[in-house]
Amino acid sequence: MKIILDPYQLNLTIQRLSYEIIERHSELSDTVLIGIQPRGVFLSDRIAAHIRKLYPAADLKYGKLDITFYRDDVRNELHTANETDIPFSIEDKKVVLIDDVLYKGRTIRAALDALLAYGRPLQVELCVLIDRRFSRELPIQPDYCGKAIDSIISQKVTVKWDEEEVVLF
Repeated sequence: MKIILDPYQLNLTIQRLSYEIIERHSELSDTVLIGIQPRGVFLSDRIAAHIRKLYPAADLKYGKLDITFYRDDVRNELHTANETDIPFSIEDKKVVLIDDVLYKGRTIRAALDALLAYGRPLQVELCVLIDRRFSRELPIQPDYCGKAIDSIISQKVTVKWDEEEVVLF
């Protein structure tokens, strides 16, 4: 096991990602944040909270997207859906999709399909905590990246939100 981000580094990374989003989207009224269920929500909750702390008067729209039935991978276990909570229109908005780990790109593809059920955004950007480079199956790259790592297919990246660390097994 190797620690990729310790609690201090994780906190700094979340702050940096929040600032990067603010830099590109100075007019937050045209921007919405959407966390991908289930694990991306842990990161998106923190980013949204940090932006709201910096700009309490801003009308930051934040939602959560379930992609269970948009996935293209077949698993043996029963699919249990999470809740989608997008109480606003994404029509003509700049959407920042947020997930914890970008690996093969299939989760993001499913999220893009699911997102279209809620309208047609003006722009979609991707924010991830960890980018597992060189393992992509689809041409998907993050616009905001906490940390890019090189790993082999047998390794697993786990974000331990309770312990506030990211580890590589």
